[in-house]
Amino acid sequence: MSLRSWLLLAPLLALMTFIIGWPLAKTVAVSFTDAKLLGGDVHWLGLANYQKVLAAPAFYEVVWTTIRFVLISVGAEFLLGLLAALLLDQKFHGRGIVRALMILPWALPTVVNATMWRLIYNPDFGAFNALFTQLGLIDAYRSWLGEPGSALYAICLADVWKNFPLVALIALAALQSVPRELRAAAVIDGAGPWSRFRAVILPYLIGPLTVAVVLRIIEAFKVFDIIWVMTRGGPANSTKTISILVYQQAFSFQQAGLGGSIALIMVLISALLITGYVTILRKQGELK
Repeated sequence: MSLRSWLLLAPLLALMTFIIGWPLAKTVAVSFTDAKLLGGDVHWLGLANYQKVLAAPAFYEVVWTTIRFVLISVGAEFLLGLLAALLLDQKFHGRGIVRALMILPWALPTVVNATMWRLIYNPDFGAFNALFTQLGLIDAYRSWLGEPGSALYAICLADVWKNFPLVALIALAALQSVPRELRAAAVIDGAGPWSRFRAVILPYLIGPLTVAVVLRIIEAFKVFDIIWVMTRGGPANSTKTISILVYQQAFSFQQAGLGGSIALIMVLISALLITGYVTILRKQGELK
């Protein structure tokens, strides 16, 4: 890059350094101390916080919960998004209206979505219990968010409902790039629906869907708001993720140093995911 380019980027780089660099540097410094959120004497602990975190079985339980949330949510979003895109790619009356309506869940603020699903899961008057009872799938109303065995799956359903339209829109945009001539030729050659999808459509979908899935993995790994609104990490820590653990240690328990060390571990994992994302883009020729 030329000197002129660096000069033009200087204001943006300075702003990013102030907004991102300074808090990150402060978190790194705090993570090596026993700092409390409300102040007081601060002592240097070195790697003690990191050793404490990595030696705690509870930390790995939280990591496993986070991984389960990512796998369930992103996997379901991928499948539903792909199916919705294939459906909306077909010509039918009212297709434009359906496409517009599908965007609504994704456009909703996460807090609004979480609050809505809390009402749906309400153990006394929730629509989820009413539907399952009328279908004969359950005999009595259940507290879906109050039972450790079902709480995480209930949150995953709420997250999938909100985010699968994003995957669907990306897949639908990729489907629009498939030449109609190729589809017509496949039909003339006698290829069935599955053969047409595998040989003609799928090659155009792999790249965009890979990017969409990686982006959703990064977002799902950092999940906080939807879980905090719906369960606050309960019951019995069955929905506690890494982000919630950081929040509780730093703000609920006032252990800023310990919370900072967990946050830094999370940053490192996120950096690995982002590196993988950039690598995928480069392989697809999107970056140089």
